[in-house]
Amino acid sequence: MVKPPGDQRATRAPTVLMLAPVLMVVVGLFGAGLGAAFLESIGAEGANPAWTPTAEHYLAVLRDREFRAALGLTFWIATATTLVSTVLGIALALILVGLVRGRQTAYVLLQVPLGIPHLAIAVGFVTLLAPSGWVARGMFALGLIGAPSDFPALVYDGYGIGIILAYVVKEAPFVAVVSSALLLRLDEEYLSVARTLGASSWQQFRHVTWPLIAPGVASAALMVFAFVFAAFDTPFLLGRPYPSMLSVVAQRRYLSIELADRPVALAMALIMTALAASVVWAYVRMPGSSLGRERPAVF
Repeated sequence: MVKPPGDQRATRAPTVLMLAPVLMVVVGLFGAGLGAAFLESIGAEGANPAWTPTAEHYLAVLRDREFRAALGLTFWIATATTLVSTVLGIALALILVGLVRGRQTAYVLLQVPLGIPHLAIAVGFVTLLAPSGWVARGMFALGLIGAPSDFPALVYDGYGIGIILAYVVKEAPFVAVVSSALLLRLDEEYLSVARTLGASSWQQFRHVTWPLIAPGVASAALMVFAFVFAAFDTPFLLGRPYPSMLSVVAQRRYLSIELADRPVALAMALIMTALAASVVWAYVRMPGSSLGRERPAVF
């Protein structure tokens, strides 16, 4: 028996009440931090009651050349990582679901990168792919390059290639795990009908599989984008001093010996938070039909 909408709302109320204590702590701590950062970014000076709100620090950020360069690099790295991870993750999921033997083993191996910290992967990339890393020295020993410094710049490069590769190692398996779970839940009858009508493998994916998994994949891609956009450790280890990602620039300004840089750093961090939140808001406002089906209820 299908419950009417009113009964469904009634069942949600106890769940919200049970989560209320946790939500109060999380929202309270997060909100308090944002509030304190915002007050300092508009000129609040400790316990001084005579301060006057000002937008000077935000205007300084918008005029800052380093901020504009960091903003462009951050959007580039977050977008490229999301696209590559999503395409590669879907491909891995399709291969995994198509396996007749060894699927469980492949699924376990696919989850191994998920348990490795981003920081450990970044250190591994430095050890392997830096101009003085193992790969460069190995290629030099084999006579493939004239000197270790001739090895292509995959870390500390201006385009963030090393940062993107490090994140893809982590995020592509994440998208693959999500996509494989969605694929395993698909009704085989849809694909059987498509094959009966003479659809090719690409047509089956384009017109049957993709519309059914798109909402879940889009949610995973959104999480990847938001995480990479605000990440700090991997860009700090694998990126150049200039241009750097927004998180690195904001942290550097906040730790500056010049106390006047702190409000500017907080304004920069709040702008970064607002930009990430606007991407989530745009996704939430996107019509469900544009993704093929209704998106998951969590969003």
